[in-house]
Amino acid sequence: MDNLIEIRWHGRGGQGAKTASLLLADAAFNTGKYIQGFPEYGPERMGAPITAYNRISRDPITIHSNIYEPDYVVVVDDTLLETVDVTAGLKETGGIVINTTKSENYLKTVLKGYQGNIYTIDARKISEEALGKYFPNTPMLAAIIKVSGIMSDEALLADMRDSFKHKFAKKPEVIDGNMKALELALKEVKKI
Repeated sequence: MDNLIEIRWHGRGGQGAKTASLLLADAAFNTGKYIQGFPEYGPERMGAPITAYNRISRDPITIHSNIYEPDYVVVVDDTLLETVDVTAGLKETGGIVINTTKSENYLKTVLKGYQGNIYTIDARKISEEALGKYFPNTPMLAAIIKVSGIMSDEALLADMRDSFKHKFAKKPEVIDGNMKALELALKEVKKI
Protein backbone atom coordinates (compact mmCIF):
# COMPACT_ATOMS: atom_id res chain seq x y z
CA MET A 1 0.00 0.00 0.00
CA ASP A 2 1.86 3.01 -1.31
CA ASN A 3 -0.17 5.68 0.48
CA LEU A 4 -0.40 3.97 3.87
CA ILE A 5 0.87 5.95 6.87
CA GLU A 6 1.55 4.01 10.06
CA ILE A 7 2.02 5.73 13.42
CA ARG A 8 3.02 4.30 16.79
CA TRP A 9 2.32 6.23 20.00
CA HIS A 10 4.30 5.79 23.23
CA GLY A 11 2.95 7.22 26.47
CA ARG A 12 1.99 6.38 29.99
CA GLY A 13 -1.44 5.38 31.20
CA GLY A 14 -3.50 8.48 31.92
CA GLN A 15 -1.65 10.84 29.54
CA GLY A 16 -4.14 10.41 26.71
CA ALA A 17 -1.99 8.66 24.07
CA LYS A 18 -4.79 6.18 23.36
CA THR A 19 -7.37 8.98 23.20
CA ALA A 20 -5.16 11.03 20.87
CA SER A 21 -4.69 8.05 18.53
CA LEU A 22 -8.46 7.55 18.41
CA LEU A 23 -9.07 11.27 17.79
CA LEU A 24 -6.53 11.14 14.96
CA ALA A 25 -8.36 8.15 13.47
CA ASP A 26 -11.70 9.99 13.66
CA ALA A 27 -10.29 13.17 12.12
CA ALA A 28 -8.64 11.26 9.26
CA PHE A 29 -11.87 9.30 8.67
CA ASN A 30 -13.79 12.57 8.46
CA THR A 31 -11.48 13.69 5.63
CA GLY A 32 -12.42 10.58 3.63
CA LYS A 33 -9.53 8.33 4.54
CA TYR A 34 -9.57 4.73 5.66
CA ILE A 35 -8.32 4.36 9.21
CA GLN A 36 -7.37 2.12 12.08
CA GLY A 37 -6.72 3.31 15.61
CA PHE A 38 -6.08 0.86 18.43
CA PRO A 39 -4.18 0.55 21.72
CA GLU A 40 -1.97 -2.25 22.96
CA TYR A 41 -1.86 -2.81 26.66
CA GLY A 42 -2.33 -5.43 29.30
CA PRO A 43 -3.15 -4.93 32.96
CA GLU A 44 -1.22 -1.63 33.14
CA ARG A 45 -2.27 1.06 35.53
CA MET A 46 -2.01 4.80 35.59
CA GLY A 47 1.58 5.76 34.75
CA ALA A 48 2.58 2.45 33.15
CA PRO A 49 3.93 2.52 29.57
CA ILE A 50 1.30 2.03 26.86
CA THR A 51 1.43 1.85 23.09
CA ALA A 52 -1.24 2.88 20.59
CA TYR A 53 -1.32 2.72 16.81
CA ASN A 54 -2.81 4.37 13.72
CA ARG A 55 -3.01 3.33 10.10
CA ILE A 56 -4.28 5.92 7.63
CA SER A 57 -4.73 5.45 3.88
CA ARG A 58 -6.68 6.63 0.84
CA ASP A 59 -7.34 2.96 0.06
CA PRO A 60 -9.01 0.24 2.15
CA ILE A 61 -6.66 -1.19 4.79
CA THR A 62 -6.39 -4.96 4.79
CA ILE A 63 -3.62 -5.31 7.39
CA HIS A 64 -4.80 -6.29 10.88
CA SER A 65 -1.74 -6.49 13.12
CA ASN A 66 0.40 -4.30 15.32
CA ILE A 67 2.70 -1.86 13.58
CA TYR A 68 6.31 -3.00 13.51
CA GLU A 69 7.82 -0.53 11.02
CA PRO A 70 6.03 2.78 11.58
CA ASP A 71 6.46 5.85 9.44
CA TYR A 72 6.11 8.04 12.52
CA VAL A 73 6.45 7.64 16.26
CA VAL A 74 4.90 9.97 18.84
CA VAL A 75 6.47 10.03 22.30
CA VAL A 76 4.07 11.64 24.77
CA ASP A 77 6.39 11.21 27.78
CA ASP A 78 10.14 11.74 27.30
CA THR A 79 10.98 9.62 30.36
CA LEU A 80 10.21 6.63 28.11
CA LEU A 81 13.20 7.47 25.91
CA GLU A 82 15.57 5.74 28.33
CA THR A 83 13.40 2.69 29.03
CA VAL A 84 11.58 1.90 25.76
CA ASP A 85 13.19 1.48 22.33
CA VAL A 86 10.92 4.07 20.74
CA THR A 87 12.78 3.99 17.41
CA ALA A 88 12.44 0.19 16.98
CA GLY A 89 11.52 -0.36 13.34
CA LEU A 90 11.00 3.37 12.73
CA LYS A 91 11.55 4.22 9.08
CA GLU A 92 14.21 6.85 8.47
CA THR A 93 11.98 8.38 5.78
CA GLY A 94 9.47 9.31 8.49
CA GLY A 95 10.15 10.88 11.83
CA ILE A 96 9.69 10.96 15.57
CA VAL A 97 7.77 13.63 17.49
CA ILE A 98 8.76 13.99 21.15
CA ASN A 99 7.14 15.95 23.97
CA THR A 100 10.33 17.30 25.54
CA THR A 101 12.48 20.24 26.48
CA LYS A 102 15.66 18.15 26.48
CA SER A 103 18.65 19.19 24.38
CA GLU A 104 19.29 18.10 20.80
CA ASN A 105 22.50 16.32 21.91
CA TYR A 106 20.64 14.37 24.61
CA LEU A 107 17.93 13.32 22.14
CA LYS A 108 20.39 12.19 19.49
CA THR A 109 22.25 10.14 22.09
CA VAL A 110 19.18 8.48 23.62
CA LEU A 111 17.68 7.76 20.17
CA LYS A 112 20.69 5.53 19.44
CA GLY A 113 21.72 7.03 16.13
CA TYR A 114 18.29 7.31 14.54
CA GLN A 115 18.91 9.10 11.23
CA GLY A 116 15.37 10.21 10.40
CA ASN A 117 13.69 13.49 11.25
CA ILE A 118 13.37 14.42 14.91
CA TYR A 119 10.69 16.90 15.99
CA THR A 120 10.09 18.34 19.44
CA ILE A 121 7.30 20.17 21.16
CA ASP A 122 6.79 21.33 24.74
CA ALA A 123 3.29 19.91 25.23
CA ARG A 124 3.45 20.66 28.96
CA LYS A 125 3.92 24.38 28.40
CA ILE A 126 1.24 24.48 25.70
CA SER A 127 -1.38 22.53 27.67
CA GLU A 128 -0.76 24.47 30.88
CA GLU A 129 -1.03 27.75 28.98
CA ALA A 130 -4.14 26.75 27.04
CA LEU A 131 -5.91 24.49 29.55
CA GLY A 132 -4.46 25.39 32.93
CA LYS A 133 -3.48 21.73 33.47
CA TYR A 134 -1.12 19.17 31.99
CA PHE A 135 -2.92 17.27 29.24
CA PRO A 136 -0.25 16.47 26.63
CA ASN A 137 -2.44 14.53 24.20
CA THR A 138 -4.09 17.51 22.48
CA PRO A 139 -0.81 19.25 21.57
CA MET A 140 0.72 15.92 20.52
CA LEU A 141 -2.24 15.22 18.22
CA ALA A 142 -1.70 18.55 16.45
CA ALA A 143 2.06 17.97 16.28
CA ILE A 144 1.81 14.60 14.51
CA ILE A 145 -0.73 15.95 12.05
CA LYS A 146 1.54 18.91 11.26
CA VAL A 147 4.61 16.70 10.85
CA SER A 148 2.95 13.91 8.85
CA GLY A 149 0.74 16.09 6.64
CA ILE A 150 -2.21 13.71 7.08
CA MET A 151 -4.54 16.69 6.71
CA SER A 152 -4.34 20.45 6.56
CA ASP A 153 -4.22 22.57 9.70
CA GLU A 154 -7.59 24.03 8.76
CA ALA A 155 -9.21 20.60 8.33
CA LEU A 156 -7.84 19.51 11.70
CA LEU A 157 -9.13 22.58 13.51
CA ALA A 158 -12.58 22.38 11.91
CA ASP A 159 -12.92 18.66 12.64
CA MET A 160 -11.66 18.94 16.20
CA ARG A 161 -14.00 21.84 17.02
CA ASP A 162 -16.93 19.61 16.02
CA SER A 163 -15.46 16.64 17.87
CA PHE A 164 -14.87 18.67 21.05
CA LYS A 165 -18.43 20.06 20.92
CA HIS A 166 -19.68 16.48 21.04
CA LYS A 167 -17.09 15.11 23.46
CA PHE A 168 -17.37 18.01 25.89
CA ALA A 169 -21.11 18.67 25.56
CA LYS A 170 -21.43 18.73 29.35
CA LYS A 171 -18.22 20.78 29.81
CA PRO A 172 -18.31 23.36 26.99
CA GLU A 173 -15.92 25.59 28.93
CA VAL A 174 -12.98 23.33 27.96
CA ILE A 175 -13.56 23.54 24.20
CA ASP A 176 -11.78 26.88 23.68
CA GLY A 177 -8.76 25.76 25.72
CA ASN A 178 -8.41 22.56 23.70
CA MET A 179 -8.70 24.52 20.46
CA LYS A 180 -6.03 26.95 21.67
CA ALA A 181 -3.76 23.99 22.54
CA LEU A 182 -4.16 22.64 18.99
CA GLU A 183 -3.43 26.04 17.43
CA LEU A 184 -0.33 26.62 19.57
CA ALA A 185 1.01 23.13 18.89
CA LEU A 186 0.63 23.55 15.13
CA LYS A 187 2.89 26.61 15.39
CA GLU A 188 5.37 25.35 17.98
CA VAL A 189 6.36 21.86 16.82
CA LYS A 190 9.90 22.14 15.46
CA LYS A 191 12.42 20.00 13.67
CA ILE A 192 15.85 19.66 15.25
